[in-house]
Amino acid sequence: MSVKLRRVLLLALVLASLTWSVLQQRSSHAPTASWAVTAVAPDVLTLGTLTLEPCNIGKRGRGVPTLRAYCTAFAVPEDRRQPQGRRIRLRIALVRAAAAEADPDPVVFLDGGPGGAASEDYPAIAGAFEPLRRRHAVLLIDQRGTGGSNALDCGAGDTGGAGDTGGAGDTGRAGDTVGDDATGSDSTGGDAADGAAAPAATARALQQLHACLARLEPRAAPQFYATTDAVADLEDVRRALGAPRLDLIGVSYGTRVAQQYARRYPGAVRALILDSAVPNGLSLGSETARNLEDTLRALSERCRAQRGCAERFGDPYRTLQRVHARLQAGAQTVELRDPYTFQPQRRTITADSLAELVRLYAYSPYTAALLPYVLQEADAGRYAALLGQARIAVGDVEAQLNGGMGLSVACTEDADGLHADGADAHTVLGDSLTQWLLSACTVWPHGSRPADFGAPLRGAVPVLILAGELDPVTPPRYGAAILRTLPRGRLLRAAGQGHGLLGVGCMPRLLSEFIRTLDAAGLDARCLEMLAPTPSFQDANGAGP
Repeated sequence: MSVKLRRVLLLALVLASLTWSVLQQRSSHAPTASWAVTAVAPDVLTLGTLTLEPCNIGKRGRGVPTLRAYCTAFAVPEDRRQPQGRRIRLRIALVRAAAAEADPDPVVFLDGGPGGAASEDYPAIAGAFEPLRRRHAVLLIDQRGTGGSNALDCGAGDTGGAGDTGGAGDTGRAGDTVGDDATGSDSTGGDAADGAAAPAATARALQQLHACLARLEPRAAPQFYATTDAVADLEDVRRALGAPRLDLIGVSYGTRVAQQYARRYPGAVRALILDSAVPNGLSLGSETARNLEDTLRALSERCRAQRGCAERFGDPYRTLQRVHARLQAGAQTVELRDPYTFQPQRRTITADSLAELVRLYAYSPYTAALLPYVLQEADAGRYAALLGQARIAVGDVEAQLNGGMGLSVACTEDADGLHADGADAHTVLGDSLTQWLLSACTVWPHGSRPADFGAPLRGAVPVLILAGELDPVTPPRYGAAILRTLPRGRLLRAAGQGHGLLGVGCMPRLLSEFIRTLDAAGLDARCLEMLAPTPSFQDANGAGP
């Protein structure tokens, strides 16, 4: 086809299509501009100065289908103090609205972790966005250091694993620290739980960090991959798109990004939804052990209050303590079959890896419902149910999060607020994650945060905060603390729920209504009262009749 003919056909397509063009207000210090589709064709979409082409988003191998979107790469300075220095490319994806003429404010999904990549994790929670997507495009930016945005990834184990520090339910994913992941490898925790071997295990992990840094050096400087850098990236992308106002939806760690962006660019934000929110002043990891302990006790009390559960399992928390004490005395090697491939494998479980597994089970009410059963099996010396169900129900968290980017965030923003807490020694999780993070941050390069980083978000921006009653990571008191300085905000507390609430019950409809009306106080949220605790599994087949 000749160039001239191609141009004629393209012009015809443009004229036959609806032009998506609405003037939008830029941030308070910027002139007004438009966010408009200036060309539409079967293979191209132009927004502002960006040209996006069809792509598939998601990550193969997770059991979640990929989704069709439009993607591009967007270059930003790695070190913003040196704008002429090395540049990195961010992966940007846009999921178009169902309406031919969409509303002018795109919805931006800010992933959790830190370490989640928005374009990879969105397909798993896309259903929660469907009511919004009827009239809004969804903008996905892989935060620098994740996914398709120069990921700080050296391979499994090179950063000590990635504990979820704010995940998306998850991608969900704020176990609040970076530490050993108990589900991502054939050795579950290794010998780190053995007090005598812990220093040697830490030394090996720090050697792996050095090796990872050596491999990253030609293409990345990890000290420039924290939240403030990501906030500046988001503003650059917004301007390149024509400077629309944004509806930000942050999950777990993503709520930190949302709050930091809204404070620095208040005129650019139309509305905020903070799911499983983290206060700006909280050092991620400082309350991890306490929060998990509170949730485990509450889950155990709930079981003891249910006749069938109490008769079958007694006190699950005491069972957990027995299993934990036994593993503290010595790790156990387990023979089991992989639940996906059915290939035989040997797994090692330690006290530390048990605690991490239990933490991951507690994230969701559906996986938490398995805890009484799998703990009773472990108490009888049968660990296969605990490990096998974790592989299916909890998933491979290490594959979903990026440990290097998580360390860049945690070491820059949180490590100086962490310290050994004697009270944590009496919890299931203990202080091993905190100790690991403090050690890792002596090796991992990190930058500095702004002086006002920990100050609460203030202002008249409409805000909806979602909190799960049994969230083991970001309990409802965090959302209540954030709400105190936001007069147009509201906290929705979901009974019996855990971490990550976007897709729970009627929540997708409520989110859409809030974005439409910007009236958090006027939302009729009585439909959330229908939520109820998930009945505990009686055995591997379920909760029974």
